[in-house]
Amino acid sequence: QVQLVESGGGLVQPGGSLRLSCTAPRSIFSIFAMGWYRQAPGKQREFVARISTGKILYADSVKERFIISRDYDKNTLYLQMNDLTPDDTAAYYCNAGVDQVGTPGPHWGQGTQVTVSS
Repeated sequence: QVQLVESGGGLVQPGGSLRLSCTAPRSIFSIFAMGWYRQAPGKQREFVARISTGKILYADSVKERFIISRDYDKNTLYLQMNDLTPDDTAAYYCNAGVDQVGTPGPHWGQGTQVTVSS
């Protein structure tokens, strides 16, 4: 079973920033497009961002605030989240294999909780 491991979640005030990280095996990280999803309580899991070679895709709700990036040397995916609002409160999941329209691939991490509250 592929292991994707997220970290970096926590409690932050509205307007604050957090950076999430996700490490993956090199065999996965070097091949697949990577992405982030989130799931708020009582809601379905939703697409946040995707990165592949030369292409980045964001959900409209996070455009201009979130930045997805990847470090091939560290096999690590990042999500820089700025200007956070309470609506961003959710468990955030890393995914490997997400396609060009945001459909998730088969590999998931365990999630990291982000709570935006004053």
